[in-house]
Amino acid sequence: MNIFQSTTIPVLQEVIGFAQARHEVLAGNVANVDTPGYRLRDLSVETFQQRLREAIDLQEEAGVALSPGEINQHRDKQMQLVRDTTRDILFHDGSDVGMEQQVLEISKNQYLHNMAITIMGTQFRMLQTAISERV
Repeated sequence: MNIFQSTTIPVLQEVIGFAQARHEVLAGNVANVDTPGYRLRDLSVETFQQRLREAIDLQEEAGVALSPGEINQHRDKQMQLVRDTTRDILFHDGSDVGMEQQVLEISKNQYLHNMAITIMGTQFRMLQTAISERV
């Protein structure tokens, strides 16, 4: 069994990937704020959170009944659904492209990304401590 699978690292990896993909979409909105006819785009945070929650719930349920190999296959399928969220770009009407709103969304997205990176760093330090204690 992979040592990382018993931590929150796989979940944090998905959060970071989503935040990076969303940042690119939001930055594109800011870059095109004055482009005539440009349609505002975004990735659905709610859909991502729902799919991530479902994947975590299924992982917890499956963790008891399946072998490690089956858990990894099941987890990979569920995490693929989470990753697919970055392909679900929402298009809004072109009249609501506002610089202030986009900067606010970028700031919130950056906070999410930074929080996930910080937690992941803590997980790695805890793993490093646990490993070094055994040697």
